[in-house]
Amino acid sequence: MTTATATAEAIIPTLLRTLRLPTIGRLWQDHCQQAVAAHWSHQRLLQALLEHEAAERDQRRTAARRHASRLPPGKTLGSFKSDLIPSLKPAHLDALAAGDGWIDIGGNLLIFGPSGVGKTHLAAAVGHGLIDRGYTVFYSRTTDLVQHLQAARRDLELPAALAKLDRFQCLVLDDLGYVRKDQAETSVLFELISQAYERRSLIITCNQPFKDWDSIFPDKSMTVAAVDRLIHHATILELGGDSYRRRTANDRKTTPKPP
Repeated sequence: MTTATATAEAIIPTLLRTLRLPTIGRLWQDHCQQAVAAHWSHQRLLQALLEHEAAERDQRRTAARRHASRLPPGKTLGSFKSDLIPSLKPAHLDALAAGDGWIDIGGNLLIFGPSGVGKTHLAAAVGHGLIDRGYTVFYSRTTDLVQHLQAARRDLELPAALAKLDRFQCLVLDDLGYVRKDQAETSVLFELISQAYERRSLIITCNQPFKDWDSIFPDKSMTVAAVDRLIHHATILELGGDSYRRRTANDRKTTPKPP
């Protein structure tokens, strides 16, 4: 090994740490040996190292977005049995999960149906798909989020709390139908919907049709205004039939175990 080569091998790791290129730092020596053996050009070696760095950096960003989202793990389109709900077309679900035509305009996805038909799984699956495509998503049960915003209003910190949520391109509000207007100050939910209108997308699951939403908001005019904002630029999915959870559980019971 020449003196120049030894000096380079001593300096390069320090430079890569300074430039925050950990993947290249881990791979560069093996790739240099491979390049010599395979007679790679300098350009090909550099390209290979940069492609690895870019790919792993993207994976780390995706993992960070997924962690920040608080989405239920494992509830993806791959694990969602869309064949149990004939009204759902796989191509349509794939388009929703890609954000095609709705995220960039602040559109909404509203999922209705009785308990157990797969609303939460579908909402989370779309959220995970959006994260895979570079969007930022935040998931919460609606009652939990309303309580958090109520506390923020009490502490005179509601604008700051809403601003934190505004960092996300899509909010998943699960089980909106369990919010009740006799819970103190549920008007914060209306403020969240109003702030998101045409700026941030909402995915909402609910077990009640719009006509029953007077039980959620403090007065009828607020109900009408909230519904108007939500259905503008909205995709509405209605799930029905037997319990999705029960059918998937039955499928697991009847699927033979591998020997």
